[in-house]
Amino acid sequence: MRLATYNVEWFANLFDEQDQLIVDDTWSGRRDVSRAQQAEALGMVFSALDADAVLVVEAPNTGRSQSTVRALEHFAATFELRTRRAVMGFANDTHQEIALLYDPGVLSARHDPVGQTVGDPEAPRFDSSFRIDLDIDATEDLVRFSKPPLELEITTGQGTVLRLIGAHLKSKAPHGARNRDAAMRLSIANRRKQLAQAIWLRRRIDRHILDGSEVMLMGDLNDGPGLDEYENLFGRSSVEILLGDDLYDPHARRALQRRLGAYPTTARFRVHDGDGYLQALLDYIMLSPGLMSRRPVWRIWHPFDDAECWELADLRQALLLASDHFPVTLDIDI
Repeated sequence: MRLATYNVEWFANLFDEQDQLIVDDTWSGRRDVSRAQQAEALGMVFSALDADAVLVVEAPNTGRSQSTVRALEHFAATFELRTRRAVMGFANDTHQEIALLYDPGVLSARHDPVGQTVGDPEAPRFDSSFRIDLDIDATEDLVRFSKPPLELEITTGQGTVLRLIGAHLKSKAPHGARNRDAAMRLSIANRRKQLAQAIWLRRRIDRHILDGSEVMLMGDLNDGPGLDEYENLFGRSSVEILLGDDLYDPHARRALQRRLGAYPTTARFRVHDGDGYLQALLDYIMLSPGLMSRRPVWRIWHPFDDAECWELADLRQALLLASDHFPVTLDIDI
């Protein structure tokens, strides 16, 4: 079975109020990329992945008239994808939902949130609030997810049952800061909140593992070792908190070694006010110990670092047009 996580930049911009694809020459939201170019590139990428399920990060919007599920299923029908069924969890206000697009002939997936909405001191439900002292001032802070993680119970055709959690943690970027001091304060506050979200997620993972469930955590964690100068203030990155001693992702483990030399990347951003690009490892698929015995193989579909993606010129171009993130896949015997 092949599972994937894919952050699709500005996916919501490709759909009208009736959740139909807009395929025209107007700009998509991606720099110098039209809606038609991005939609066609995404169709090629999803077809090339040929995954049994794709966690779509920054999925189309759910709102007053729009539906994430309906938009994704229309997208799948347009490009004749076998991942033709969609499921999502709690909607949010950011126009960046988290959803799973999957092949119903291979697996079933249902939203199955865990935790209480009030009065849960350990790990409340993800659409609730988490109490934690963020700055060691003996005063509890209330933390919320702007994008509540998606909790699914997955049952495969082989009868394997597992918990899949899709996440998009808060960005540490100081959006809105007007000067260097404001940027520093906002960056530190954002990192503190992101670490609190990681602790919340980790407690949920611990609960599932203690209950004997196998867990797969995937998505855009907006973090990794060495990504900003404030990391040393807190000792650990969100990725290290989430991995703990029992989850595994080979790309994360390799990056955490912090040795000289290249390490994997899953995203490529245009540098503001410059002509270059910044690459980062942001997207992960982490497995609990029991899943590690199922012969997992990870792959980052990077247009320049993956040999097959590089050699297939059409796919290479599609990956660059479709998003500023690249898909990560997991082949596993479940």
